[in-house]
Amino acid sequence: MQLIDKKLFDKITGVAKESQRKRKNENIHTAESAPCQRLLNAIEPESYVGPHCHAHPDKDETIIAVRGKIGVIFFDADGKIAARAVIAAGGSVVGVNIPHGQFHTMVALESGSVFFEAKAGPYQPIQPNERAAWAPAEGSPEAAAYFARLKAEFAG
Repeated sequence: MQLIDKKLFDKITGVAKESQRKRKNENIHTAESAPCQRLLNAIEPESYVGPHCHAHPDKDETIIAVRGKIGVIFFDADGKIAARAVIAAGGSVVGVNIPHGQFHTMVALESGSVFFEAKAGPYQPIQPNERAAWAPAEGSPEAAAYFARLKAEFAG
């Protein structure tokens, strides 16, 4: 029996805090070929997740906060913010469904945040056409200023 518990959250959060990208996923599915991809993702407030989408019609994605608080942003095709929400474990909004083709990003609003993610398999790495051309790439010189603007969407 695989328990999804505080001990597991603490383990992946510890790895996320030490990683360069400040996040860490823990697969629950047993193979990349599994028809349903289920995973936990620990994310720290310093982690910039470049806006992206999942283009395949079967790749709607659901995320549910299981610890902490996470900001979710949807963008239109030009990179303007179309919608935003805060999901929080135990809060009034705990998750969001992200339709395929929808550009989005997540921003950890609390240290130790963890979300559960599910989408159809098999696993497919994000393709170049699924990365937002209008947003800086992770690790690029422009990323820090852009990420600061995204975080400011949730200030106050």
